Amino acid sequence: MSSLITNKHIGETCVICEESKLRGIHLYTKFICTDCEKDMIQTETNDPKYLYYLSKLKNVTTPEIYS
Repeated sequence: MSSLITNKHIGETCVICEESKLRGIHLYTKFICTDCEKDMIQTETNDPKYLYYLSKLKNVTTPEIYS
């Protein structure tokens, strides 16, 4: 029973860092953790990380397909 509890994911998966986090915001259909949100806000447009964030944020507008 304890192995089931330790393997259970708590939180939601961040669309940027792809880690399971407890706190963050929902943007359209995706979740962004507070750590990535803060880092994105502080990133300058000439920083290489800026392009990385832009590419990750393109996934935010992709609708999920439910069958």
